[in-house]
Amino acid sequence: MHQISNAQILSIKQFYLLGIGGIGMSALARYLKSVGHDVSGYDRVRSELCVALEKEGMPINYIDSIDSIPTEFNKESTQVIYTPAIPFDSPQLNYFKAKEFTLYKRSQLLGLITENSFNISIAGTHGKTTTSCLIAHLLHYANLPFAAFLGGISSNLGSNYINTNTSENLPTTVTEADEYDRSFLTLSPNLAIVTSMDEDHLDIYETGEELKKSFFDFINKIKKNGTLFLKDGLECPSNLDAKIIRYGIESGDYRATNIAIKDRWFTFDFESNTEKWTSLKLGIQGIHNIENSIAAIAVCLHLKLPKEKIIQGLKEFKGVKRRFEYISNQPNFIFIDDYAHHPTEIEAFIKSVKMLYPNEKITGIFQPHLYSRTKDFADDFAKSLSQLDVSILLNIYPARELPIEGITSSIIHKNITSPSKFLLQSEELLPLLTELKPTLILTMGAGDIDTMIHPIKILLES
Repeated sequence: MHQISNAQILSIKQFYLLGIGGIGMSALARYLKSVGHDVSGYDRVRSELCVALEKEGMPINYIDSIDSIPTEFNKESTQVIYTPAIPFDSPQLNYFKAKEFTLYKRSQLLGLITENSFNISIAGTHGKTTTSCLIAHLLHYANLPFAAFLGGISSNLGSNYINTNTSENLPTTVTEADEYDRSFLTLSPNLAIVTSMDEDHLDIYETGEELKKSFFDFINKIKKNGTLFLKDGLECPSNLDAKIIRYGIESGDYRATNIAIKDRWFTFDFESNTEKWTSLKLGIQGIHNIENSIAAIAVCLHLKLPKEKIIQGLKEFKGVKRRFEYISNQPNFIFIDDYAHHPTEIEAFIKSVKMLYPNEKITGIFQPHLYSRTKDFADDFAKSLSQLDVSILLNIYPARELPIEGITSSIIHKNITSPSKFLLQSEELLPLLTELKPTLILTMGAGDIDTMIHPIKILLES
C-alpha cells in the first residue's frame, strides 16, 4: 500500500466505506461527513446504525455487486476504506483492487486522523468499549474539548463519534484500540490503557503468546513521555519508555476497595497513594465495570479533571448500549442484555447478576459468535454458562466466517451443567419462553441476538 498522508486524505472529496455499518467504520463515516467530505458505502445488512447514517446524509447500498457501485467513482476522486470484516472474495472490494483504486483499512485512517492529537487509546480483549465511553463521558462532563471514536453507542452522548471541538483540529482524541487483525498498531497514543489480554481471535493470532506480543507492540507505540495504565497483574514490555500506572480491584496504584451492594446497586471506594474517595456509585452495574471505572478515574486524574466532576460523572454514566443494559427492571420481571461473547465476559456478567439477585432463578440465552471462537473456547463457554439456573443456547452466528466441520453449538451444550438446559433454533426461542415464563432473564452474544430483545421484552412483560 502507498503511504497515506494527512494532506492526501483532506484533498479527496469523496469517500466510499465498505462495511460502513460497522461500529468503528460508522464513527469514521460520521467524522468524514462532519469535516465536509461526501460519504457513502456498502453494508450487508440495513441495521439501525445504517438507517441512522442514511438519515445523516450518507447513501448506503446493500447488495455486494459491481452494479451497486456509483458510476461516477474513479480512482482519482474517490478514496475507498474497508473493514477486515469484508470477505476477501467481495465483488466490490475486488473491483476496486482491479481498477487500482487506493484502498486503506479502517485502522489506517483512524491512525492518521489521530496521530497529531493528544491521543488516549483504550485496548483490551474485554472492557475497552465501556472504558472508552466512560472516559469520553467524563471528559464531556468536565467540559474538556475532545473527539472520540468509540466501539459502542454511548448512552449519555448518543453516538459512537463525539466531537466537542470548535474547529477541525482534534487536540485531544479518545480512541478504542481494536486488537482484531492487529488494527491497534496504527495508533500512536500519549496515554494507553490496557484492560485485559485474554486469549481471543485465535483465527488471527493462533496462540495466546502471539496475541500478547501484539499487545506489547501496541504498548511500545506509546509516544515519548507517555503513560501506560495497565490492569494490575498483566505483563508489559521490559525497558518501556513510558510511565506505568497499575490499577485494579484491591490492588494496584489505583484501586477499588470495599465493594458492596446497597439497595441492589454496587458501591465502592477508590484509593491511591494520595487519595481515598468513599462510597462511590457508578451509573451501571457489574464488578468488571467497577474495574473499568478505576482505569477511567486514573486517566482523568492524570488529566487533572476536578474530583467533584469525576465523582458526579461516574454516578451519571448511563453506560453503553448492550453492556449490562437493563431492558426491563420491574419488581416482578428483570431483563438484562449484554454483548458478552467470550467466556471471561460471560462469567463476569453472570457473577455480577448473581451477586445482585442471590435468591433469584436466572435464565440466560447465549448466541455463540464465530465458529472459530466456539471451537477454541467450547469448554470455557460451557463452564461459564453453567452458572445459570436455566441455560438456553442458540446456533452459532457466523459473522465473517464459513462453517467449520463438526463445530456447532452442541459442543458447548453437551458440557453445560445447569439444572435445566436447552439447545434451540432462534425461531423456537419465544415459544419456549412462553412456557418457562422466567422472571430474571439475560441475553448474551455479539451476533444478531439483539434483534430478539424487543420481542422477548414484549412477550414477557405482557
